[in-house]
Amino acid sequence: MPSICFGCNAQLTRGENILCTFCRDDLPLTDFNFTKNNPVDNIFKGRVNIKKAASMLYFRHHGIVQELLHNLKYRNQQDIGVYFGNWMGKNLAKEGFKSEIDVVIPVPLHQKKLKKRGYNQVDGFAKKIAENLDAKFLPDGLLKTRNTKTQTKKTRLLRWTQSNDLFIFNDNHQILAKNVLLVDDVITTGATIEACAEALLTKNLKNLYVASMVMVPKLGN
Repeated sequence: MPSICFGCNAQLTRGENILCTFCRDDLPLTDFNFTKNNPVDNIFKGRVNIKKAASMLYFRHHGIVQELLHNLKYRNQQDIGVYFGNWMGKNLAKEGFKSEIDVVIPVPLHQKKLKKRGYNQVDGFAKKIAENLDAKFLPDGLLKTRNTKTQTKKTRLLRWTQSNDLFIFNDNHQILAKNVLLVDDVITTGATIEACAEALLTKNLKNLYVASMVMVPKLGN
């Protein structure tokens, strides 16, 4: 079967992958990076000690990003994560972070959900970033202790309360004095990242960075 664009379902031509040229050019890129302050940094300011954070894309309802996320998360299209991980990883390498990041850890799924879905949608994205930065990839660096339902419609306070102690660090690994990059697919209120960060920061790492494929902008932004 010919490859089709995940944005518009058009047949891809030579040199195109995942998205056609038109859809790629239409992506709502944030242009955030790890060198300047941005709205993703501001989400965590005063909440948790994250040195720098960034996201690639803005989320738009009924738009191309929502379609990409749906295919990645529910239709086993893991190449989407690989595609954007390679893109973001190359950008971070160009910014000089190839020598800065030691370890890359994805936000985990609970074992029951992982078994049901068959894969963690964050893994391909995080692994490709790690490869571009010559960093160690720890897919099981964090473990999720409870199988929670989707947090999409919960308030920030409720999300944080239910995320507290939801994640633990896997002590089979060592991140003492390491620069760690925590990776997720989507950042909304930041509650999940905050809970993961708290678990990692107990292990005396050097600096904690955060990257996501998508961020949901606040209303009015």
